[in-house]
Amino acid sequence: MVLEPNKDKIVAILAFKNKTVSDMSQGKKQANKKSATGQIRIISGKHRGRKLPVLMAEGLRPTTDRVKETVFNWLMQYIPQANCIDCFAGSGGLGFEALSRGAKNVTLIELNKAAASQLQANKDLLKADDLTVIHSDSLHFLNQTNEVFDVVFIDPPFRKNLVEQTATALNHNKLADNAMIYVEMEAESQQQLPSNWQLLKEKTAGQVIYQLYQYQK
Repeated sequence: MVLEPNKDKIVAILAFKNKTVSDMSQGKKQANKKSATGQIRIISGKHRGRKLPVLMAEGLRPTTDRVKETVFNWLMQYIPQANCIDCFAGSGGLGFEALSRGAKNVTLIELNKAAASQLQANKDLLKADDLTVIHSDSLHFLNQTNEVFDVVFIDPPFRKNLVEQTATALNHNKLADNAMIYVEMEAESQQQLPSNWQLLKEKTAGQVIYQLYQYQK
């Protein structure tokens, strides 16, 4: 006698297998989400073409290659031997590019602990002794440091009025004579920058405006 398979039992087994596969797939997605990384590319200079891993943290907006190329064309004559600071380093794209193009010293300030750790790892990868990663709030650092900077990058998280606050902190004896300041913020922003910062260059890309200022003492 041939026994017919128990249909209810087969349906239950298939349902269990499908759930297990679904749970495993979801687990992989969650793991990938937590450890998601991207890449930035150094465009020119000593480390030209080098790709560095970056943490894809919430609010992190790596500057695109197209914008970065424009910015460093603006800054070409000012970067060599400059003391540079990126006040909201994030991926480190601007700071590592400045280092590659001959900056004397580069300071990267980053509040996100995981992002700061990735910056440190990339510093070690490049054996960049002239680059310093500081895990700190940028405004706190600027209010404490005695350093003076030749080139400054200000590209903070949007809609927190951090450009204006950072500019105010920098204007208290943190800028060298004729220092160059790059600013990136949302195009609709109404933030006010110091009257002694002269606007030299300005472009808009989508919803982002980027500008180059020169400090006048």
